[in-house]
Amino acid sequence: MKRMLDDKIALVTGGNSGIGRASAMLFAQEGAKVAITGRNAAEGEATVAEIVAGGGEAIFIQSDETSAGAPEAAVAQVVARWGRLDCAFNNAGISGGGLLLNAVDEAAWDRVIATNLKASFFCLKAEAAQMKAQGSGAILFNGSILAEIAQAGTSVYSASKGGVVSLARAAAVELGPFGVRVNTINASITRTPMTQARITKGADGKETHPLSANIPLGRLAEPEEIARVAMFLLSDLASYVTGQAIDVDGGQSAA
Repeated sequence: MKRMLDDKIALVTGGNSGIGRASAMLFAQEGAKVAITGRNAAEGEATVAEIVAGGGEAIFIQSDETSAGAPEAAVAQVVARWGRLDCAFNNAGISGGGLLLNAVDEAAWDRVIATNLKASFFCLKAEAAQMKAQGSGAILFNGSILAEIAQAGTSVYSASKGGVVSLARAAAVELGPFGVRVNTINASITRTPMTQARITKGADGKETHPLSANIPLGRLAEPEEIARVAMFLLSDLASYVTGQAIDVDGGQSAA
């Protein structure tokens, strides 16, 4: 039985933890050869080892995508090993720290914008060059529902993720004629190492996060739930889906 990503070559940035790790694991289970990037080599190599132990094929590339040359080097390494790049999930990112406007200084702004938006542009540019040459490919960004809804303390993060959504839409228009699709996932609060510190459990056992109010499904997302949507958008099943920001938010944006 053919799996969803059989014969695909996939790149996942920030694939050493959280949503990126869950995605890399799932992509490999569904037949893709997976390259993951990240800053933490120990976590990255551990993820690769788990994929290989499960019968998959993967490599780890230690990389900081905020450096203009890093994504180009990562793509080159993927192509040198496997000959092409079919799928790219630009997942790496950081939070804005929940800072209110008066607490956001230039350094905080620059750090979030550089990691979430500028690095996304660098990755897109490197991936698009390879995929245009191939005449096919799918690129996915990890956005956020906070690109669409407003909450206090998210100004910088929302700005960075709103920029990602707009970048992806513009890229979809530009790259469509070359057979390259570009989409974004806008997830709500997901249980990951990045969010864990601010997750609390009430007397009723229910977990909450300062940004998880008004989620109709009444719970946080699991990384695997986001990974499954990412897999669909990068697969051939989504062959006519491009330029879209898909909300995976438990209904938060509708509440």
